[in-house]
Amino acid sequence: MEISLDYKDGLKFSGHSTWGHEITTDGSKKAGGAEEGYQPAELMLFALAGCTGIDIVNIGRKMRLDIKDVNIKIIGEQDEKPPRPFTNVHVIYTVIGRDIDPKKLERVIDLGMNGYCTVAATMKGIAKISHEYKIIEENLIHDETSNLR
Repeated sequence: MEISLDYKDGLKFSGHSTWGHEITTDGSKKAGGAEEGYQPAELMLFALAGCTGIDIVNIGRKMRLDIKDVNIKIIGEQDEKPPRPFTNVHVIYTVIGRDIDPKKLERVIDLGMNGYCTVAATMKGIAKISHEYKIIEENLIHDETSNLR
């Protein structure tokens, strides 16, 4: 895995991923940036969401969970003193599908968080990571939508 990051101006950098995708990072206005990109600390949270999200979909398929959609929200708390490491990270998974067994989903999330996700394994040495999940039955979404007509 190899990335590159090039300085642009102010506190802004432009980066390229292993596969050539572009990303912009920037600092807050308070720090002297223009807020025209992701804060580097935000990217850590996005990385955790993406890593565990991939695991939920991949492992969920192998466990025959009928997952139609996944939304991941993360609340990260940072120490007030520099370098401001994350102290607590709480992940909220909303999984939409059909007849999803909560015990299987919990197992899938546990495997992602504790067995496969590189980002979670790295962050756990510094921050306390907790999670919760909500299951939304896909049939209920369609039923509620059809009642709106």
